[in-house]
Parts: sequence; C-alpha cells; structure tokens
Amino acid sequence: MPQKENKMNQKLNILRAGVLGANDGIVSTAGIVIGVAGATSNTATILISGLAGLVSGALAMGGGEYVSVSTQKDTEKAIIEEEKIQHRDNYEEEVDELAQIYRENGLSEELSKKVAVELMKKDSIAAHASAELGVNPDEYVNPWYAAFSSMISFSIGAVLPLLSIVLLPVSIRVTFTVVAVLLALALTGYVSAYLGGALKRPAVIRTMIVGVLTMVITYTVGHMI
Repeated sequence: MPQKENKMNQKLNILRAGVLGANDGIVSTAGIVIGVAGATSNTATILISGLAGLVSGALAMGGGEYVSVSTQKDTEKAIIEEEKIQHRDNYEEEVDELAQIYRENGLSEELSKKVAVELMKKDSIAAHASAELGVNPDEYVNPWYAAFSSMISFSIGAVLPLLSIVLLPVSIRVTFTVVAVLLALALTGYVSAYLGGALKRPAVIRTMIVGVLTMVITYTVGHMI
C-alpha cells in the first residue's frame, strides 16, 4: 500500500474512532440523565449524575484505548524484531517473499524482483514491514494520543444530553433531550458509515434504535424507583 494511501487510511480510522467515541458519550450519558430524570425532577441531582457519568465514561474510554493501543504497539514492535532476525538469517528468502507480494499485486516477475531488491537495499525492514504487515517501524501507534482523543470525543458527545436535560424546563426537558439525542445519533451514525464506506441508512437506524432502547430502559428503571 502506498505511503500516502496508508496515512490517509490512518487519518480516516482516527476520525471514525472519534465519531464512535462521541456516539458512546451521547448514548451513555443520555441513558444516565434520562434514567435519573425518571426518578427525580431535581436538576442538581440530574446534573451531578450526568457529570459523574461523563467523567467516569471519559476516563474509562481513555483507559481502554490506552491499554488496547499499547498492546497493539507492543505487538508491532515484536513483529519488527522478528523481521530483523529473519532478514539477518534468511535475507534472500525475504527478498523472494517481498517479490512474491508484488507479483500478487499485479507486477511482472522480473519487475517484482527488481522492486524488491531495490527497496530492500534502501531499508529492508521498512520495505517488508510495510508491504507484508502494514506496519511502519518509524511510526508506531501512540497510546497516549489514542487515549486523549477518545476521552475528548466521548466528553464532546456527552455534553449534548447533559446540557439539554439541565437547561430546559422540567415539563419538556425529557422529550426535547430525547429528540436532540436521536438527531445527534443519526448524525454520528451517518458520518461513521460514510467514513467506513458502509450503507448509511442501516447505520443510522441501528444507532438510533440503540439510543431509543437505552433511554427507554433507563427512564423506566428510574421511574420505578
């Protein structure tokens, strides 16, 4: 995969992860504040519950991303170290293996061999890691970046239902919060499908159904207390 295309895909993946993080923030916080609103009309109680959910959810998302991406980074490093051993002990076999990859991508046998030899002369590890494994040894994933991005996107999504429920009058705040949440979920579902190249309508419908079920269940539980 060309380097520019690889970087573009990485950017799209980061953006898609941000959209999904915002989606999680919307759904989880809406569930909390709607549930508490079902139990009480006290604005301070709803606000505190929503803020607690926002903070804990953002930290959980950030921590989960940090652990996940750190594991991915460790795996990538281990793969590169294994490649270094293979290149040291079986260099010619690695050249043939790289040439085979290019043949499978449509190049002729002669050109594939030539490309493999030239690339491995320049940087054998980088050439092999990129073509075979999709890993750039000079650009490992950053767990801290992933963690902070996830925390921020979750928090941005969580702000919408939280502000809606505490700023609107008691008589209409649940209804209007539900409407605002569903519109926001429709948007995140559409954007995530667009970035992933998937069908938009099913993604939007699924996202909204999850949101509706979450709010209905939590409100019912809160109302029963």
